[in-house]
Amino acid sequence: MTFDAAEHAARRARLDEAMTDRGLDALLMFAPDSHYWLTGFDTFGFCFFQCLIYANGKAHLLTRSADLRQAQLTSDIEDIRIWTDGRDDPAAMLSDWLRELGIAGRIGVETETHGLTAANGMRLFAALPDLVEASDLVPTLRLTKSPAEIACLRRAGELTDKGYEAALPLIAPGADEGEILAALQGAIFAGGGDFPANPVVIGSGERALLCRSATGRRRLDPQDQLTLEWAGVWRNYHAAAMRTVIIGPPTDRHRQLHDAAREALLACEAALTPGARMRDVFAAHADTLDRHGLSAHRLNACGYAQGARYAPSWMEPQMFHAGADTVIGPDMAFFLHMILMDSDTGTAMTLGRTSLTTAEGAEPLSRLPLELDVG
Repeated sequence: MTFDAAEHAARRARLDEAMTDRGLDALLMFAPDSHYWLTGFDTFGFCFFQCLIYANGKAHLLTRSADLRQAQLTSDIEDIRIWTDGRDDPAAMLSDWLRELGIAGRIGVETETHGLTAANGMRLFAALPDLVEASDLVPTLRLTKSPAEIACLRRAGELTDKGYEAALPLIAPGADEGEILAALQGAIFAGGGDFPANPVVIGSGERALLCRSATGRRRLDPQDQLTLEWAGVWRNYHAAAMRTVIIGPPTDRHRQLHDAAREALLACEAALTPGARMRDVFAAHADTLDRHGLSAHRLNACGYAQGARYAPSWMEPQMFHAGADTVIGPDMAFFLHMILMDSDTGTAMTLGRTSLTTAEGAEPLSRLPLELDVG
């Protein structure tokens, strides 16, 4: 297991208190990051029906045979039951198990997760129609990191830098995107890191303006641009970063956008202080870029919380946008990305990194300089 028994006991105590405050007698957990946070259970089999019942300080797992040994090896869950493919109705089994455990009253459930498909959700509510929505409960607790989690995030930040430093020398005219990606991800793996929860974003030419990865690789032209969004990952904890590297002489537009992105990133980090709301940080992003006349080229969000996440996304649910009312506290981690995509001129520019919140303000987990990189 990644964390010791004392760490998990502290997390369960926090969850017990939060459930009491909300009047919940039990919580049905379907989010894989909730399973990992509470018990250490580490798998990717959550695309099938897989529920962790938490009540009275104890965890009970209903899963498939493929995840039995996974749970036994990676978690502290002692009570595990298996539903059989093609024979059992796991929702009905879950309902029966709750009665057997004597669990009644208000039962919360996590629905806002890729760990519960719409089809399985319909089966779940058909069997248990009185469940109470509680998707925000564990993610809110997970926002504040323990010292052990912060150590994981710091290590993830180190791997973020190692990956980029391995890739940057390869970014030059004629370079193959696949080789650049292999160097970046290979350095993270060589450092003991994990797979990221979503694919690394890599795109050049017109694809440098994309915010997502897409299949197919190309070689860089003598005059080109390459956007990378990647994350160092340690024990599933992510520290994402983002850069656009220019191949050949940067255009004036590249320099203008980079200067604006750097100014906006520093303004956002200055606003990333305990007591502020996430919308205040977004306002620093929007105000800075709009002042540069870039309102048409920026996004409607500028980052999100970071932690231990599973596919298909390393994004935590708490995001920086105009309506975000989450209060920032100490010992939280956030990825801030300044993304400028000028489709009029075909110019891409991005700049981003992950920071911890401290009493003194934002502490970047990356030591990479913020200057414009030219390959």
